[in-house]
Amino acid sequence: MTQRQLAALRLFLAAGSAAPALWLLWAALVVRQDLGADPVKTLQVVTGLACLNLLLVTLAITPLRRYLKWNFLGHYRRMLGLSAFAYAVVHFLIYVVFDQSLDPRLIWDDTIEHPRIAVGAVALLLLTPLAVTSTDKMLRRLGKNWGKLHRLAYPATALGVLHYLMVQKLDLREGMIFAGVFVGLMLVRMRPRGI
Repeated sequence: MTQRQLAALRLFLAAGSAAPALWLLWAALVVRQDLGADPVKTLQVVTGLACLNLLLVTLAITPLRRYLKWNFLGHYRRMLGLSAFAYAVVHFLIYVVFDQSLDPRLIWDDTIEHPRIAVGAVALLLLTPLAVTSTDKMLRRLGKNWGKLHRLAYPATALGVLHYLMVQKLDLREGMIFAGVFVGLMLVRMRPRGI
């Protein structure tokens, strides 16, 4: 691909990554559109789905590079991964600040009553070292260990999918699509290169 095409793709992916946040800002601040009967839930759903989609897109980069020889996609993995982490942090902050009013007791009680909260929190904890070590300097400092550390993206994404399934409760169809995509990506990633 030419430099112009790579720049255009970067802009497209950045715009796609930012689209959910921009939509929320536009709806809430500019057009003052009602975010539904439960605006906090809308914020949580949009940020959570944005995170999950971006994690799956990030995991899809290696298979696309391996089997379609789209090596240029490697340049965008960091941007997509950091965008996923940003949505995960915002998703968590919306829960802590607006849903639980920064009350540790409420958060603890809710976590005990709804294990999905703990599952989501562990996923965020697993993503945190990936975001912290995503710089070129950390890549050089960690060497081969950087790749091993960044395999935490697999369990983090699995827990993100599980968190979403647990939130859905009765209608699991959409959650099962995410689960199927994740399992498919993992199977493709584990497949030997020669096959």
